[in-house]
Amino acid sequence: MNLIIRIFVTAVLVMLISHFMRGVHVASFTTSIIVAIVLGLLNIFIKPILILLTLPVTLVTFGLFLLVINALMILLCTEIVGGFAVDGFWTAVFFSIILSILQSIMYSLTGGENK
Repeated sequence: MNLIIRIFVTAVLVMLISHFMRGVHVASFTTSIIVAIVLGLLNIFIKPILILLTLPVTLVTFGLFLLVINALMILLCTEIVGGFAVDGFWTAVFFSIILSILQSIMYSLTGGENK
């Protein structure tokens, strides 16, 4: 049940951010649910591999390179999900930062545990 709530919260946040941020386009709420699922799967399977492969760069930049990896996850999601588009790399960086901050706030408000 916690997983369904997290997917729903992420989908709502994706829709909310797309309404206020230029360069982020989501066709419908169903698309935002698919985006939430795909982002979750990419973060589970692809992101750890990228982090491991770029560990030296991440250490040299004191972890700031993780923002680039998050942006790449967003851009990869735009390629996978039809109806979801992000205009460029910097838009994906800002989108990922805003989404991460809002997810942290929402999960703490809903009592969700970050496992």
